Amino acid sequence: MFNPESPPELSVAQWFNATEPLLLGGLKGKVVMLVAFHMRCSGSLKHALPQAQRLARTFNSEEVAIIGLHMEFEDHKNMKPGLLEPFIKQEQISIPIAVDAPNGGGLPKTMDAYGMQGTPTLLLFDRQGRLRRHYLGAADDVRISAEIMALALEPPNAPREVSMAIEQQLASALIDPTGHEHEHSADCCGAHHDHGQDHDHTREQGRGCCDKH
Repeated sequence: MFNPESPPELSVAQWFNATEPLLLGGLKGKVVMLVAFHMRCSGSLKHALPQAQRLARTFNSEEVAIIGLHMEFEDHKNMKPGLLEPFIKQEQISIPIAVDAPNGGGLPKTMDAYGMQGTPTLLLFDRQGRLRRHYLGAADDVRISAEIMALALEPPNAPREVSMAIEQQLASALIDPTGHEHEHSADCCGAHHDHGQDHDHTREQGRGCCDKH
């Protein structure tokens, strides 16, 4: 069963804009924002990637790591090799970009391990490496910025009750987006099949390891 308090490591076939692999284990101590995208997904192009670029310019990279994860699935599997690198240059994407490792004929490895349903998907990890948010589709800049700030304010070794107290304060200040239009927009590119895994507590928009179930 998927455990958001000890999520799986990224499985990466290739990195762009990075001098060395940026694995989750090595990023503990920072807040991590992971944006899963595909270069032919309109939601990724119009919202997720520009948002990641904006936030990367907003937050100190010593405190917040922002990473892109390119995933090829279903109709996107036939994309010609070598197109991603010129796309990154053309779009002037400066954040580190990982390529999700293939998994035979199934979903790529990281996508499958996290139960992602399509692109764009946004994951937020706290300083302890716990998965705290899982969004499918476009999420508002203000909400994501507030959530990153809340995670950044948590002590690096915050006990669970401290994290929950901050979660509750944040929840009282922000309107719950669940069920709102931006959760699953027409711009989402979906992987329409059953993973056969119990990830429901992280698939829901805005749910994370410190939420009560």
